[in-house]
Amino acid sequence: KIFNCRWCLERTLRDHACRVDAEKLKLVSNVLYDTIPKIDTASSLDELRGVEGKAAERYFSVFDELILNQKEDFIFTSRNRRPPLDNVNAVLSFAYTILGNECADALESVGLDPYVGFMHGDRPGRTSLALDLMEELRPVLGDRFILTLINTKSLQTGHFEKQKDGAVMLNDEGRKVFFNAWQNHKKEKITHPYLKEKIEW
Repeated sequence: KIFNCRWCLERTLRDHACRVDAEKLKLVSNVLYDTIPKIDTASSLDELRGVEGKAAERYFSVFDELILNQKEDFIFTSRNRRPPLDNVNAVLSFAYTILGNECADALESVGLDPYVGFMHGDRPGRTSLALDLMEELRPVLGDRFILTLINTKSLQTGHFEKQKDGAVMLNDEGRKVFFNAWQNHKKEKITHPYLKEKIEW
């Protein structure tokens, strides 16, 4: 996950260095790079979770830099959920929910119990192993997809609605846009990092 978070930052630096605060992104990218060896030296699960949590915090501290268009409607200051309080967090939470469900389906299809996790402890009704599995996919499959929807203006502020409790959610039209793009995105081919074969997401 940390490697993939760094990849997202580096990709933006490669493609849009003149449109972002390159120094800020490079700094966080270097911090994430220096964090990776700490994974191997973590002596407990709590310590490992701490390493991951700090890395996620640093990554999201510059996430707003990755939003290149519609800046006034898609302002990101920090990650918030339950409920999400702005457009970016609303679509992040929605994408992670969809990704988690698809990981749970994939686990069940090969006979694994999606409720028995490692990083995410067992909790009644929570697909902990699916949450474990989706962690590395969040940046490259979730975040990049969301940034593309925002930066290409496929998703716009009219696709969201604010609830009475302050929660922001995708409306029906927004979910339609999301799912149409999501189905197409999953058909895109990547090179499997281990098998070295072209496969769909």
